[in-house]
Formats: sequence, C-alpha cells, structure tokens
Amino acid sequence: MTATTAPPDSTDRTNRTTDRTSTTGHGDDAGPAALRVVPARHPWRWLAGAAAVVLVAQFLHGLATNPGWDWPTFRAFVATDSILRAVQVTLQLTCYGTVLGFALGAVIAALRLSASPILRTIAWTYVWAFRSIPLIVQLVFWFNLSYLYKRLGVGVPFGPTFWRFETMDVLGALGAAVLGLALHQAAYAAEIIRAGVLSVDAGQLEAAAALGIPRLRQAWRIVLPQAMRGILPNAANEVISLFKGTSIVYVMAIGELFYQVQVVYGRTGRVVPLLMVATAWYVLLTTLLSIVQYAVERHFARGAGRTAPPSPLGRARALVRQIQESRLSAAPGGRS
Repeated sequence: MTATTAPPDSTDRTNRTTDRTSTTGHGDDAGPAALRVVPARHPWRWLAGAAAVVLVAQFLHGLATNPGWDWPTFRAFVATDSILRAVQVTLQLTCYGTVLGFALGAVIAALRLSASPILRTIAWTYVWAFRSIPLIVQLVFWFNLSYLYKRLGVGVPFGPTFWRFETMDVLGALGAAVLGLALHQAAYAAEIIRAGVLSVDAGQLEAAAALGIPRLRQAWRIVLPQAMRGILPNAANEVISLFKGTSIVYVMAIGELFYQVQVVYGRTGRVVPLLMVATAWYVLLTTLLSIVQYAVERHFARGAGRTAPPSPLGRARALVRQIQESRLSAAPGGRS
C-alpha cells in the first residue's frame, strides 16, 4: 500500500487569509475609504509664496512710511484743475488716434488682403515704413511739416489747384500730434485686423458663397464676429499702448498729462510726488480700459461656447458660495 498525504484543508487556508487581511488592512476587499491618502507637499512653493508676501509687505510699508514719497503733495495736486485738463487732453489724443488709426488700419488691411498686387505692395510698404520709424520721429516730422510745404491745396493731380490754404493754419501742434498718432497706430491696427480676418476658416466663406450670400454681408455677419475674438485682445493692447504713448507728445509742448506734470514739478521741485500723480492717473484709466476690454471680449465670446466666461464678480460670488458650502460641510451636523 502507498501512503497518500491529504491536501491542506481549504477552510484553513481561507481562515489564515482572512486573519492576515484583518491585520494589515490591505486585502482585496478593502475599499478606497480604508486607504490613507496623503496630499503632496510643496514646501518650496510655500516658501516662495511667503517670500513674495514679505517683499510686497515691505514695499507697501515703504510707500506708507518713507517721507520721500511726499503723499501730502500728491494729494494736493492729484485733482487740481490743471491736472484734470491735462487728463482730458490725453483722453482726446487717445480717442482721436484710436478711431482714426483703426479706421485707416481697416482700409490698409483690406488692401493687403486684396487680389491686386499693386494695392498689396502699397499697403505693405505703408506698414513697413510706419513700423520702422520711431513714433517720436514721426511726431516731430509732422510738427515741422510746414517747413517742407508752406501751403497745401486741392485740385487736379499735376494740374490746376482749386483751393489753397496755409499749412500752419490747418496743422497746428494738436493736429500734428493726432495725425502722427493715427498714422502710427494704423500700421499696427492693419496687421491686427488682417491677422483676425485670416484666422477665420476659409470654408465658411465658401459655404456662404455657395448659399448666395452677398460678399458685404459675408464680411459683416460671418467674418467680422469671428475675427473680433482674435482682434480684440491685441487691439486693446494697442489702445492702452497708445494711451500711454501720448506722453511722447510733450516734445511738441502740448499740455497732456506728462507735460503738465513736468511743468508743475519744474515749478515746485517736487519731482517724485508729481510723477506719482501721473502714475496714478495712468493706472486708473488703464484699469478702466481693461474693464471695457473684458466686457467687449465677453460679448463676442458668446458664440464660442455654450456659456459665456464668468465675470470677475461672478467668480467672486462662486468663491464665496464654495467657502460657505465647505463651512457647512465641516460643521457638526452639517450636510454630508
């Protein structure tokens, strides 16, 4: 007879596996709730944030305690009549330069997109020339235009002139500043508008042409609303740059904000607080322009998604609701 060893009892194996699982807590039946989740730690990130907060606090403390900033003088001049008139002149230059610059830029962009090689060449040459010459050089040139042309006239090219007028009577300091800013702005606006138009898929124009939609309606109802999403951010940057760039016209003795600040601190000797007056107005008006930019971008972004992007006020309300819900959940007897 041959002796045969009986296999281990399956019941014993099951009992041992159960005991081991209850001891370690990592058996197959253990769910995610039984695992200890440890969040990732980022000590260097917190250290960098703390260092940044300390630097900002030191800067704000210096603004408040350093007597060199001379805040009483700042408060005395920030809203004087001369400064407010200078702010008005700055806004006028920005408005005129923006409207005329983008109107001319739209024409130049259309010429660059035309099928005529002559028109494309002329438009490209304009953009190349006005982007190559510094703005201050252009302003001084237009300010001295009467040196080259004493009189200007309207008539037949290379023929008789029907109407003549003195250049100085038409193109004064403010007119030369507006002309220089608008022509300079038009070169950049043309490229911004052209890039926005080219970003629209050509297949949409082909589909519109197949449906028999007129070309003007295609441009106004199909191309422009979609191109505006690409045009607006860059166009807003250009408007803000033009607003700050109006300070260059001080070389033409125009009473805009920076020129008027120079006049005041040249008389009083308070350079730093008067520069802070100009800085405060530039920051305030740039902030308002940024708010307008955001509202216009949000308007044209309606068709890009199912919902418009939330406004800053909407984000703040959502954050407050999230904090309130987390507090209710953490409170004893709160929502589960």
